[in-house]
Amino acid sequence: MLARRYSTIARRTGRFARPLGFLSLMLLSGCSAHGLSRQFLLFRPAGPLSGVDLRFTIFDVAVMLGIIVPTALVTTYFLLRYRKTNMAAAYDPTWSHSTLIEIVVWAIPLATVAMLGYYSYKGTYAVNPYDPRAIEGASASAASARPVLPVDVVTTDWQWLFIYPKQHIATANELVIPRGTRVLFRMTSATVVNDFFIPNLAGMIDVMPGMRTEQVLVADKLGTYKGYSANFSGGGFSWMGFKTHVVSQSRFASWARSVQRSPRHMDYAQFNAFAAPTKNVDGKTYTFSHVSGRLFDQVIKGVLMGKVYTTPLPPAGAA
Repeated sequence: MLARRYSTIARRTGRFARPLGFLSLMLLSGCSAHGLSRQFLLFRPAGPLSGVDLRFTIFDVAVMLGIIVPTALVTTYFLLRYRKTNMAAAYDPTWSHSTLIEIVVWAIPLATVAMLGYYSYKGTYAVNPYDPRAIEGASASAASARPVLPVDVVTTDWQWLFIYPKQHIATANELVIPRGTRVLFRMTSATVVNDFFIPNLAGMIDVMPGMRTEQVLVADKLGTYKGYSANFSGGGFSWMGFKTHVVSQSRFASWARSVQRSPRHMDYAQFNAFAAPTKNVDGKTYTFSHVSGRLFDQVIKGVLMGKVYTTPLPPAGAA
């Protein structure tokens, strides 16, 4: 009787085994390291901050899998072991308490929360933009020897403006930084809250109107990386991205000199024209020379004084 029953179960399971196996192979075929790196930018760290993010992400996933996988296996075991049709399973109607089970049920979650809490604390301070230990590393003197490049970041609806105070230049929707340089960002918004995010280089941080936030990064690898806003901010949000070009020191110096010859200039009056709501569908970039050294502070002051940039509404009856 039991043999016939297990034979029936085996036949029914066999009907689904091949299709499920084929589907699993199809799904796994797209999970190569190269495929993951293209789809998930966090898997291609190009700097110490993004490297820390990746390590702690892997650690968090590993800890959670260490709970989920054994739980699933034990649950499956008990479902099979103590199913109604298994007459050989032990049955004890007087059972009510087990000290061992209580220890396991409480000790494992407590240990997990404590471990995740500790490493969350370490990870948060490692990428803290005001004191990034990931960049400093073991040697503070080595970190202080890095050249420093200040960049002011201003967001609008729906563009990015990057101001280089030392060079008196600015770029729109394009960021260029030299490799191996500590880049210090001061960020604010002329309109609504946005999130500054370059997955390959640095984590998300809010860019808020009327306030100043900071971020810092070091890029160790030459290349072009995708940056964007990670906070929904209206109709042009879908195109609110920018390219981050990591170049050599000499090429950065040459690029800065070429931007200093740009015919476009930028002061606060010209910024107000630039900040008019614009859907940058074509991904256009601009360069500006003779940028006012007070522009960043003027944008913050303008927001605090109630300056707004109204999005034009379509005429009544328009489709």
